[in-house]
Amino acid sequence: MKRDYSGELEGRVAVVTGSSRGIGQALVLALAAAGADVVVSGKSETEDPRLPGTIHSVAAEVQALGGRAIAVRADVRDEAQVEALIGRTVEEFGRVDIVVSNAGALWWERVVDTPPKRYDLMWQVNVRASYLAAYYALPHMIRQGWGHLLTNSPAVTTAATPGKAAYMTTKMGMSRLALGIAAEHLDDNIAANALWPAAPIDTAATRNWGADRMGEPAQWRRPEIYVDAAMEILTSEPRTCTGRMVTDEEILTERGWTAEDLDSYWLTGSRPAEPFWIDGRTS
Repeated sequence: MKRDYSGELEGRVAVVTGSSRGIGQALVLALAAAGADVVVSGKSETEDPRLPGTIHSVAAEVQALGGRAIAVRADVRDEAQVEALIGRTVEEFGRVDIVVSNAGALWWERVVDTPPKRYDLMWQVNVRASYLAAYYALPHMIRQGWGHLLTNSPAVTTAATPGKAAYMTTKMGMSRLALGIAAEHLDDNIAANALWPAAPIDTAATRNWGADRMGEPAQWRRPEIYVDAAMEILTSEPRTCTGRMVTDEEILTERGWTAEDLDSYWLTGSRPAEPFWIDGRTS
């Protein structure tokens, strides 16, 4: 099942952090195709042959398709830059309806192999940045009576995560933040949700971490599965879909996707004999 979201976000304005490539880039294009004006944000302003794509090239992709987009450089660790990101969005488009905290810092190592500077970086880019984006966007959403905040983070759990314990404290912090905001702003028609991939997504980060941590390419899915799941959430009336911590599989299944539909997202086009799950399941 592939739903056409055309026009469903007409008049809405979306900000996606970390959107110069990968999932963020794909989501920006999907939001624009659904009618939203989009703000492409990240730190990449010049091409790097190792990491193709910049915020300007992605904004140009949207504009070439007839959409409205601006590129705003923002280091999400810097409060002033996040404040300016939201401010520029409202200045350019008059409102902000959707903020997706996609920028992330990844470090899958044991605690003893996680330097304090690396841990601090993850807290700044993952948890604190999500808080800052919400802090500066929420007043606008409250005035509008409509808004979506979405974090790229998993369901909170007490299950151990050996080999990535430090990283998961930051990711679950993002989810706890989303849950709290959802409860605080239900009456304002503002949604906050956490969305997490069930299996590795084919991105530069996945490829860089290697097969021992991320599995083989045949065990990865295309970014479109995460994007379609995000679009199901972001095109919902906020008060009807909030306070959720779901995987891409879960929300798509709820909305009518079949097992065959989900299998089509694997890079090979079919489910691998031994999937590599990152959503906590063991089989």
